[in-house]
Amino acid sequence: MSTSPAARRRAALAGIALAVVACAFFALLDTASKLVSVGVPIVMALWMRYVFQSLLTTAFVLQRAGRSALRTTQPRFQALRGALFAMTSLFGFISLTALPLAEFTAIVATVPLCVTVVAALWLHQPVSPLRWLLVVAGLAGTLAIIRPGGEAFTWALLWPLCMLAAGTGYQVLSSKMAGQESPATTQLYTSWIATALVSLGVPFFWQPVSDPWMWAGMFTMGLSSAVGHMLLLNAYARTTPVVIAPFLYSQIGFAMLAGWLVYRHVPDAWSMAGIAAIVLSGAASAWLTVRETR
Repeated sequence: MSTSPAARRRAALAGIALAVVACAFFALLDTASKLVSVGVPIVMALWMRYVFQSLLTTAFVLQRAGRSALRTTQPRFQALRGALFAMTSLFGFISLTALPLAEFTAIVATVPLCVTVVAALWLHQPVSPLRWLLVVAGLAGTLAIIRPGGEAFTWALLWPLCMLAAGTGYQVLSSKMAGQESPATTQLYTSWIATALVSLGVPFFWQPVSDPWMWAGMFTMGLSSAVGHMLLLNAYARTTPVVIAPFLYSQIGFAMLAGWLVYRHVPDAWSMAGIAAIVLSGAASAWLTVRETR
C-alpha cells in the first residue's frame, strides 16, 4: 500500500465503503436465514447455503483469476478460517431461531469492539483514545438496543455468545491473511472448507423440501454470504480492522430496516437512540480517519 497520505486516505475510505455494503449483504443473509429456519433443518439449510455460496464463488473466482487462485501459501490459516466460518454460521443460525433480527444483529455488532481490542493487543496496531471512545460509543448504542435485563436476555444468549467468540477469531484471522493471500483465494478455500465440514452432518438431517420459497431463500443466503464476505475481505486488504470496526455497526441499521419490511417490527425509543449512537460514532470515525491520513 502506498505511503502517500492521499493514497492512504482513499484506501481507508474505499475500505469503509466496502465494509458498509458488506454489512447490507449480511443483513440480507440474516433475514433469509431467519425465514428459511422455520421450514428447513438448520444443518441442511446451512449446507445448502454453503453449496450455493461455494459454486457462485468458484465460478466468479475462476473467471476472474483462473486456476492460479487455487494455489495457497497459507493452508493452515485457510483451514482454521474455514472452520471458524462454519462455527460462526452454525451458532448464528441457531441464534436466529430464538432471537429477533434486531437483537441478534446488536449482539453481532459487539464483534468490532472485540476485534479492536485484539488488533491493539495482538496485532499491535495503534488505537488512539478518541477512536477507543468512538468504538465504546457504538457498543453503548448496542446495549441500548438489547437492554440488559430485558426480554432479549435469556438462555438463548448462549448461542450468540458462542457466535461472538468464533466471529471475533474469524475477523481477526481475516485481517491477518489479507496481505498474505488474495481475497479470491481466501474466499474460495473458506467456502469449500466450510461446505466439507457441514457435509459431515447433512445425512442425519436431510429431508425433502417442496416449497420453492425455501429454495429461493437458501439461494439468497448463499449469494449474499458470498458477496458480503468477498467485499469484507477486500475492505481489510485496503485498511486496518481498527478503521473498519466502527462501520460494522451499520449492520444493525440494515437489520432494523429488514425487520420492519419483513416482520413490520418498529424499533422503540431506546432502539432508535441506540441506532443514533451507532451512526454518530461511525460518522465521527470517518471524519477521524480523514483527519489522521492527511
